[in-house]
Amino acid sequence: MNGIIGKKIGMTSVFDAAGKNIACTVVEAGPCVVTQVKNEESDGYSALQLGYGDAKSKSTSNALIGHFDKASTTPKKKVVEFRDFDIEKALGDTITIEEVFEEGDNVHVTGTSKGKGFQGVVKRHGFRGVNDATHGQHNRQRAPGSIGAASYPAKVFKGMRMAGQTGNKKVKTSNLTVVKVFPDKNLLLLKGAIPGHKGSIVIIEK
Repeated sequence: MNGIIGKKIGMTSVFDAAGKNIACTVVEAGPCVVTQVKNEESDGYSALQLGYGDAKSKSTSNALIGHFDKASTTPKKKVVEFRDFDIEKALGDTITIEEVFEEGDNVHVTGTSKGKGFQGVVKRHGFRGVNDATHGQHNRQRAPGSIGAASYPAKVFKGMRMAGQTGNKKVKTSNLTVVKVFPDKNLLLLKGAIPGHKGSIVIIEK
């Protein structure tokens, strides 16, 4: 699957041919360096490992520095492996967005959602709560309600929707349309929203 690593810039909107205003996300995608080439003979499968974003040498382990030296490139912040890459590339080559995407393509974007901290069930799961505060219902508007059963099974089942950390999870958004490609600025315009905050790393697959 062809893909590239990028960084979420923010959101904007454009008008289509019919004059409809479309909300879009701007992503700075690539350029990415091929840091490893895997093939059927030596690894059992074919894949390209891509690196994106420069990292400080002092923050990179010696093993990774040696790994990047083989590709004649500087240490990278993010390294992702893409299986069955259609484009033939050698170690140390650069991949840009115009080689992978074009306008009208459907892509899948994976990122880490915004972390919202410890939240209750109303915000986390959309519980309605008790709307009527009369008839003995005191301070129950945002309470989760009963979570257990009787003497059998005498436990709370796993997966019960309760309060807890919200967000900060790996999220994949599928079938987003590439509205515009700006090769000179390494920018992609994707229809709709993608996970993550501004400046977060995202993986775009075709």
